[in-house]
Amino acid sequence: MPDEEKLDWYVVHTYSGYENKVMDSLKKTVENRNLQDKIDQVEVPVEEVIQIKDGKRHTVQRKLFPGYVLVHMVMNNDLWYIVRNTRGCTGFVGPQSKPVPLSDEEAAAMLGAGGTKIINVDFEVGCKVALLSGSFENFTGTIVEIDEADQKLKVSVPLFGRDTIVDVDYENARKVMDEDE
Repeated sequence: MPDEEKLDWYVVHTYSGYENKVMDSLKKTVENRNLQDKIDQVEVPVEEVIQIKDGKRHTVQRKLFPGYVLVHMVMNNDLWYIVRNTRGCTGFVGPQSKPVPLSDEEAAAMLGAGGTKIINVDFEVGCKVALLSGSFENFTGTIVEIDEADQKLKVSVPLFGRDTIVDVDYENARKVMDEDE
């Protein structure tokens, strides 16, 4: 029976935007029912993103796996029921919603995937940017549209005498200063 008491990492699927609510609710349930030895960690993997906008640095957290929460727990019918019936939870990840534990390597990779990224979002329509990767790497173009929700730019790049519109992530573009600035 020692396998029944083994703590493993499981992935729980949640409604979009409910990751933190599910995590908080599970932590309260564990505390209220004194289940710390059965469910010892509930995590929403995030990364720190430093955004530079209008010359000011802002640190925000971005979810690495939107719609998912990692739970380190002993799997049994009672605990499965508690987690599965948490408000905002849609079930465990696995075939026919049967929980499949993550390997130690998978869990470590998911939990350690976060770091700190610096993204310059000091862009405006009409400014020139250098493209840092992709098919148009080392090209310079002009921003024609900014999609802040998806953190993407539409950049007009001159190619063979014609302008070509290219979609670029914020992190793959760098503002180019004109000589007169």
